[in-house]
Amino acid sequence: MRVLVVGAGAIGGYFGGRLLQAARDITFLVRPKRASELAARGLVIRSPNGDVTLKNPPTVDAGTIKDKFDVVLLSCKAYDLDDAIKSFAPAVGPKTSIIPMLNGMLHLDTLDRSFGGERVLGGLCAIAVTLNAQREVVQLQPMQSLNFGERDGTMSERVSAIADVFSPVNGAASSTHIMQDMWEKWIFLASIAAATCLMRGPVGAILAAPGGKDFLLGILDECTAVAKAAGYEPGGPSFQRFRGLLTAEGSPMTASMFRDIQAGAKVEADHVIGNMIARAEAAKIPAPRLRTAYTHLKTYEKLRE
Repeated sequence: MRVLVVGAGAIGGYFGGRLLQAARDITFLVRPKRASELAARGLVIRSPNGDVTLKNPPTVDAGTIKDKFDVVLLSCKAYDLDDAIKSFAPAVGPKTSIIPMLNGMLHLDTLDRSFGGERVLGGLCAIAVTLNAQREVVQLQPMQSLNFGERDGTMSERVSAIADVFSPVNGAASSTHIMQDMWEKWIFLASIAAATCLMRGPVGAILAAPGGKDFLLGILDECTAVAKAAGYEPGGPSFQRFRGLLTAEGSPMTASMFRDIQAGAKVEADHVIGNMIARAEAAKIPAPRLRTAYTHLKTYEKLRE
């Protein structure tokens, strides 16, 4: 099974690298600069789960794709999705499966319009990983997961085959409830992003402030109500774990979106928070805390122009 990993940054580099380490047929779709880096120094992973340097990883750029791939593993940011689609479109054939690892749900509509819903699986990942100054992939914590599955909840032959290929990667597994998984991650991500971006601090500091716990749980309640209206009411072990992370006293946890703000980088305001608000409006669900956070994020975007 041939797998095209779109990008060799933090997430794509980590999961694609682990698959390549396991001798899977992996090709990275990268820009010329990243291709030069990988050719010169290899794909370097620093991780509590084991370091590895993969010399001369196979790469291709958007202008040289000639073959169709069985799987496209997509890990770009939401604001780069349109450009990413143009770059990997030549690799998509009638039997290609696309596994997006983007946050939220809005990207599913975009991918469906571009390639047809039958080619687009549900997918998500959970990992703390970054690129350091040497352009090495650095995993910050040992926890990691990569889940994918049919959006109708069935266990298809193609998902079983992908699961077999991905099996060497710790935490990689198929799911027969991938949409529920995606919603629960989105609830957590929107809650922690809205709170830590707006309050400019980690969960522990917010909880220690007057009204902080009520504010955090209020955002969580708004997002939960939206998910319930969509038919994906949370409440399983994953959701309880997420709720625990949002109420852990002294926690240094922040959202990656908050770290992006600190770095003066782009943020996924519309995809993570804006689309949650749009769904709240459609369901006539009040979302005052989310709205305040969204206004804050859009003001930040305006100042970056």
